[in-house]
Amino acid sequence: METNRRSVVLGGAGVLGAAALGFPKPAIAQSEPLRVGWLAAMTGPSSAPAVGFNRGVVVAAELLNAAGGVKGRKVEIITRDTQGDPTKAVNATQEMISQAKVHAIWGPTNSGESLAVTPIMARQKIPNIHPCVVNSLIDTKKYPNAFRISPSNVQWDDAVRSYCLKQVGAKKVAVIGDTTGYGVSAAKDSSAGFKKDGAQVVYEANIDATQPDMTPDLLRARQAGAEAIVVWSVSTGMDARLFNTRARMGWDVPFVGHPSMASGEIAGLLEKPANWEKVYAIGYRSCSYDDAGRLPPRSDAFVKQLKGKVELNDTLLWWVAAGFDAINLIAKAVAETGSSSREDIIKYWNTVSKYPGVYGEYTYTPENHDGYPPGDVVMSAANSGKDGTFKLAPGYS
Repeated sequence: METNRRSVVLGGAGVLGAAALGFPKPAIAQSEPLRVGWLAAMTGPSSAPAVGFNRGVVVAAELLNAAGGVKGRKVEIITRDTQGDPTKAVNATQEMISQAKVHAIWGPTNSGESLAVTPIMARQKIPNIHPCVVNSLIDTKKYPNAFRISPSNVQWDDAVRSYCLKQVGAKKVAVIGDTTGYGVSAAKDSSAGFKKDGAQVVYEANIDATQPDMTPDLLRARQAGAEAIVVWSVSTGMDARLFNTRARMGWDVPFVGHPSMASGEIAGLLEKPANWEKVYAIGYRSCSYDDAGRLPPRSDAFVKQLKGKVELNDTLLWWVAAGFDAINLIAKAVAETGSSSREDIIKYWNTVSKYPGVYGEYTYTPENHDGYPPGDVVMSAANSGKDGTFKLAPGYS
């Protein structure tokens, strides 16, 4: 991918991280590269997020290197396709640590994989930043090296549950997850939250993301009286089959849930565009536009600078922005401390306060490695995608 340094780094008043790190214009003497491991499920049924994250990773590394690197050190991204398989993620993690000698790891992108590799990285004290939402993945006592760049599942749950109960007015819900470690955990937590708030969970299921026919499950949900379908899966294929099945059944029930339900990939999997109506996916204020079509200033500048360089129509802006921010947070730690030691990177991250990323403003402390601001989690109209951004769902201002 060709990137014009002047138009991208300088054109947005410092929106992109390389300019904000204060690198000198001339490259200083090169030394050992800054090696960043990237655990990416680039293929397989759960690949949609990693494809988007990767675009941000590539842009961030190219811009940093075009600006002279990090204290003169080239950023080297070491990518391994885990295919969404926890076993492959474990093998890739071990290789990155023992053979590639990475200084930090970004990813995995799926919580099922992260559940398998987080203890390994903790034992080796590898700085790890990831976008996985399962609550137990962040524990400053057990995993003092792990930092989350996205909301936790608690934050997602709260937004989804609040929207179902207050905006949709649903008192009876069906909760559906896929069979991955993430899908099982997220659906369980979601059901518990609805029950705690007095709603009835009339149908619960975990469905294999490759299951071709969703009719039996949706029929059971309808017969049980579900007034909303809550979905927890990163599989866009599964999402599209659910939407198509709902339409064939003639059932006017809303879907509410995971951000993948708004992925651009879904457009090509629908039997007709109308099947995407009344679908509300988790979104973020930084990646949401108002009634006039305007994004927040930092996100607007980011999108304009990526035009013609990175495809956004078939992905989500927050995936691209989070990948971009993650690489820059690693680079920022090395630039500020002058060191790529594991201890120094972790120590720096523990001091980050309102770091001005594109996706969000992150704050970490030694006691809190959940860095995303909870008030920025909103619901989006899934079929309103424009450059990976979305219109706020009905009920938000």
